[in-house]
Order: sequence, then structure tokens, then C-alpha cells
Amino acid sequence: MSSGRRLAIMLALAVAQVVSVKAAMAAEVAKAQRPPVIKNLEQQGLEIFGEFDAPGGLRGFAGASGSGPVALYVTPDGEHAVVGAMVNSKGEDMSAAVLERLVSQPLSQRMWEQLERSQWVIDGNASAPRVVYVFTDPNCTYCHRFWEASRRWVQSGKVQLRHILVGVIRADSANKAAAILTAKSPSEALTRNEQRQAEGGIEGVKTVSAEVQAKLDANERLMHQLGIQGTPGILFRDERGIVQSRSGMPAPEDMRTVLGSF
Repeated sequence: MSSGRRLAIMLALAVAQVVSVKAAMAAEVAKAQRPPVIKNLEQQGLEIFGEFDAPGGLRGFAGASGSGPVALYVTPDGEHAVVGAMVNSKGEDMSAAVLERLVSQPLSQRMWEQLERSQWVIDGNASAPRVVYVFTDPNCTYCHRFWEASRRWVQSGKVQLRHILVGVIRADSANKAAAILTAKSPSEALTRNEQRQAEGGIEGVKTVSAEVQAKLDANERLMHQLGIQGTPGILFRDERGIVQSRSGMPAPEDMRTVLGSF
């Protein structure tokens, strides 16, 4: 590499570092300048993603409670906040677009990265363009119904399901999940479990190792963290890239929303 090229790279890295430091400093300053009511809500678990222009002398803040975006409008004294949607004289929601930009998009990206890092078993073609995550219990009847209903999408190569296994329904759910995760081919083991549902599924391991149990526990924590209350818990990205979820078996007319057109 020439000395000129090396110098250009070093300058680019230095500039990037300065920009990163300035951004971090700006974020800290903005946080320090937040009104008391917002600081109090942050201490209670509300996450603030940014501030936006609001009418009537109010300060608008975009935040998230759990996995849902929320708009807050703070009074000039900084001591009070109104939480919820603000509409204009035309009845239009003034916070919808800003919440999508400041909260829903970065929150969806974070959620998707968490799902990608979780312990999952692929069902379908790894090159399929559409990815759908499913929190699955090996003993879950409705998980099996979703598996059956999704076959035309999966077998066509349009969709890959990524099953995040949990053991929550029966005493042997964790044992069956462990049998799938430790199989030579977890994907084939998962398929066998679904094909044998009428006979009770595959046989679980006698003892779940501490390593596998830790993975199942992490999957269950993630499921609750993302607001999924039961299995199947389904997460997918809509046409805007926003993560959407379903708890339970989707209605027949909702399958195209979840899995895409066919």
C-alpha cells in the first residue's frame, strides 16, 4: 500500500473517531438537558430515543415502553408530560411519522439483531428471501398447526422459518427441545418432531445439559422481553422493515401478511 493511500485511510479513521466522539458528547448533553419529568420516567424504565418539534410551546419526546413506541409532550415548566397521540385540526396523528423514524425503525433493528443472535433452528432454504422467527415449543399444538400451514411458503423457497426453541408447555418440552438442538441435524430433528406430532413427537433426551438449558432459558427470556406471551410467537418484518409480531396461530387471512404473498 502506498504511503498516500495509508495516510488517507488514517485521516478517514481519525475523522470517523472525532464524529463518533462528538455524537456521543451531543447525546450526553441532550440527556442532561432533559426536563425533570422525562428524567423521572427514564428512571422508571422508559427509554428515550430522541426529541422532536411539538406545537404549542411543548417539547416532544419519542420513547419506548416495553416494545412499543410512545410520544410524550412536556409542558414548558418541564414538570408535567402528556403521554399519547396528538392530533391536528384535520384529525391527523402528528406523532405517527416521527415515532416510526425515531423509535420503530431503530427498535426494530435492535430486535432483529437480538433474534439473529439467538439459538434457532432453520426450517427451509437458507437462501429464502423472507425470514420469519418463531418461538416454538416442541409440544405446542398451535406451533404444529403453524408449521403445517406454512409448508407451501417454505417448500417453495420463498420463506425460511427460524425456530427459537423454548420448553414451557410440558415437563418434557425442554427435553425434546434439547434433543432437537443436539441432533446431528437440528433441522431434520425439528421436522421429525412435527411429522410425529400425532404420536407425541420425538423422544426427548433423558437429561438436559447445563449448556443447552442455558440456551433455552435465554430464548425464553428473549421471548418475554419482546412481549411474546405464548407459543407460537411469530416475528417478521413488514414492507417498511418494521418488526411485527403475532402471539398464537395467525388467522388464515393473516398468513399472507406474516409469510408474504404466494
